[in-house]
Amino acid sequence: MDKNAYLSNADPAALDALYQQYQQDPASVDPAWARFFEGFDLARTRYPVLPGQEGAASGDVEKTRKEFKVLDLINDYRSRGHLFTRTNPVRDRRTYTPDLAHANFGLTDADLDTVFEAGNEIGIGPAKLGDIIAHLKRTYCHSIGVEYRYIRDPEKVRWLQERMEGVRNIPDFTIEEKKEILFKLNQAVVFEKFLGKKFIGQKRFSLEGGETLIPALDTVIEHGADTHGIKDVVIGMAHRGRLNVLANTFNKTYDKIFAEFEGRDYEDALMEGDVKYHMGYNSRVTTNNGREVKLTLSPNPSHLETVDPVVEGISRAIIENDHGFDSSKLCPILIHGDAAISGQGVVYEVVQMAQLKAYSTGGTLHIVVNNQVGFTTNYTDGRSSVYCTDVSKVTLCPVFHVNDDDAEAVCYVMKLALDFRQKFKSDVFVDLLGYRRHGHNEGDEPKFTQPILYKAIAAHPDPRAIYSEQLQKSGAIEAELAKEMEQQFQDMLQERLNEAKEIKKSKITSFLADRWKGLGRASEAAFERSPATGVDKQLLIAIGNKLAAIPPGKKFFNKLERILQERGKMIAEDRLDWSMGELLAYGTLLCEGHPVRFTGQDVERGTFSHRHAVVKMEDSEEEYIHLKHLQDKQALFQIYNSLLSEYAVMGFEYGYALTTPNALTIWEAQFGDFVNGAQIIIDQFLSAAEEKWDTQNGLVLLLPHGYEGQGAEHSSARMERFLQQCADANMIVVNCTTPANFFHVVRRQLAFDFRKPLVVFTPKSLLRHPKCVSTLEELANGRFQEVIDDAAADPKKTGTVIFCQGKIYYELLEKKEELEAADVALVRVEQLHPLPEAQLRAVLAKYKKADRHLWVQEEPANMGAWQYMRLHFPEVELQLISRPASGAPATGSGIRSAAQQKAIIEQAFAKHMKPAAARA
Repeated sequence: MDKNAYLSNADPAALDALYQQYQQDPASVDPAWARFFEGFDLARTRYPVLPGQEGAASGDVEKTRKEFKVLDLINDYRSRGHLFTRTNPVRDRRTYTPDLAHANFGLTDADLDTVFEAGNEIGIGPAKLGDIIAHLKRTYCHSIGVEYRYIRDPEKVRWLQERMEGVRNIPDFTIEEKKEILFKLNQAVVFEKFLGKKFIGQKRFSLEGGETLIPALDTVIEHGADTHGIKDVVIGMAHRGRLNVLANTFNKTYDKIFAEFEGRDYEDALMEGDVKYHMGYNSRVTTNNGREVKLTLSPNPSHLETVDPVVEGISRAIIENDHGFDSSKLCPILIHGDAAISGQGVVYEVVQMAQLKAYSTGGTLHIVVNNQVGFTTNYTDGRSSVYCTDVSKVTLCPVFHVNDDDAEAVCYVMKLALDFRQKFKSDVFVDLLGYRRHGHNEGDEPKFTQPILYKAIAAHPDPRAIYSEQLQKSGAIEAELAKEMEQQFQDMLQERLNEAKEIKKSKITSFLADRWKGLGRASEAAFERSPATGVDKQLLIAIGNKLAAIPPGKKFFNKLERILQERGKMIAEDRLDWSMGELLAYGTLLCEGHPVRFTGQDVERGTFSHRHAVVKMEDSEEEYIHLKHLQDKQALFQIYNSLLSEYAVMGFEYGYALTTPNALTIWEAQFGDFVNGAQIIIDQFLSAAEEKWDTQNGLVLLLPHGYEGQGAEHSSARMERFLQQCADANMIVVNCTTPANFFHVVRRQLAFDFRKPLVVFTPKSLLRHPKCVSTLEELANGRFQEVIDDAAADPKKTGTVIFCQGKIYYELLEKKEELEAADVALVRVEQLHPLPEAQLRAVLAKYKKADRHLWVQEEPANMGAWQYMRLHFPEVELQLISRPASGAPATGSGIRSAAQQKAIIEQAFAKHMKPAAARA
């Protein structure tokens, strides 16, 4: 029955029927009615008489009607109270209609002194309407506004209501807790003022106007450790307030921070470094009750929110490796700006990952330092939504909006938010509404664009002053205590500044150095010859047979069984295709104790239906993963199809690989063309992190690449972009042409005594090419070959040397064999960066009689590896044969693509072609 219909018609019989339905099956009644019936015994006391009974009093009907009106009032406060809060410290809130005045619910001033049973609904028992309203205002319309009624899980809604409505005085802190809050506020405020005086005009992206973030984080750490046993907190944040967090949450020494303001050069000449408000950090802190918590702050670029998925990946790795998959022992915290959280799409991607088995970290605490402005853009121009946090509604997470000037309200909410996260393993959003006292940076003039707002800000006291005065008025502290705190802290800062002036060079330390013990940097000689990566042949056979097995009692559909049978046949006939070489690489690493994690779109089966790492039963969705059943005590194998995201997923895997240097972490693009969806991760982390932050990473990118007439979005992984970013062995770029070489390059990642990102341009048509096969012997005794020479070429007869990479080799080989071009040597450059210069020079020396040197590629002239080779291999003048330069990577016409490919091959063998064929 609709509640409003009852209120209009006052139908006691219908209400009684609904109540009887509730008694029989509470779940069948609308939740609002269920909560109402739960709080009332209306059948006996407050409801109108039942059908057949006489003497019903008209007053009972009217009283019941008003009970429901009060219940409606209560539910509207719960649903819309956040719109009428006092959460904005520096300007009036927007107005919304209708408001929550009791008259809007059919209640009069005369009802304010009437006792209503509806008081039971909010935990205060039967109460006067005036008292019910006062309680609702304290709960929902003071310094805290909360959005949660859209949550579809009744248990979560009930938990939040009971926690918030069951507290008479929000918040309620002891004297010692109040002093702790003041102490952290004092640190935050005085630190910023000190920097402002000592380093005038320098960029520091001050926290001023949002200083309550520091006691907020302190509360999470203290409460998390004491109440929930949290041992790790991993934080990602942008530049705003970062120095304050480093100093007053992570306890990075003040002298080191001050020294960074001096702009001194670095001790390590190989490091380029980064600005001080991008650096990562790691520390251990001890709570007031003696519990140790490890804090990790990820380094980040200026690209706001890019660090979000990286933090989630770091968190997942720590949860798995340090806490046995127990996510309650670690809390990820993402600190956002208001403009960034609503404007950057990667936030949505990360939020969508939160409950997926591949990426879940047990819930993230999202804190918004809400300046109410983005650089110079007003919030009204920065989003269409009411709140910057409205992305939270995608996954039905609660949001708390808090006045940042009310330090106790902020700390109360942090406890509540953390409790919710721990109980329900859900994300929670806390919107700290403050302001930005200066411009975007300290040299910027905000009055150009927000003159009225900044007039108000200039006259507004800081949160420490507000809270200190509040404590003094309540008698919690003496006025002298606040002054002593400030003076002592200033004196200490001055001492650290004096010490900082003695520091001559800055030092960059990896923020995860303790996890990278035993691994160092790559030497110049490290890439001259790859380490041995062969595996005992009998182990390869054993693993291969396991990969081909059909488990007893399991029934796969016929086509899948044939694929498994073909695996066994490959082992028996010693003829391994690409997928078998790949699976054997993972299997051998697992048997050696190296975990393997593999994600990306469609990776379980493989975009091109070649991998079948996860197989399913014919008559059910039951999964079987052969790589998990190789031997006892093998390492963990994880493979997951990802959500349709490149940016966030690659960022997550990058963070995971940062934390697990002895595991193989892989991300595969559905097609290599889509990797540019993660370009920011590639530019800011993958290619540059080692030079900026001294952080190595062994993430492997598998990027399907090759020209097979599939159009501009299914041909090119943009090799040229990766190669343009290559310098000083910052990453490894390869394009393998045999299963064995791919096997070895994958294993080489963990055979090195250092880590580098590995970018592999993987094949499509070669997956089933009859000549793209390897033997068990090549896997057992080989190593990665940076250059593969032409074994059939005779140096004495060779007049043309064709250098190439990737699948075009097989097309060139076919033409060479067709033309019997014995004077042509086909040389495959399998590793493009670091370029194997010594090996290439050896090839030139071997074919010293050659007078024609070609670089043949299927990519357009302005793409592929041509420009890179011309720059980095000047020893010989290479002649280019390729598609013509183009804005699009490939044509959309299959016929034109085939003609272009044919022309490339024929140009390469022009000297051997008959004149008519060459002209064609």
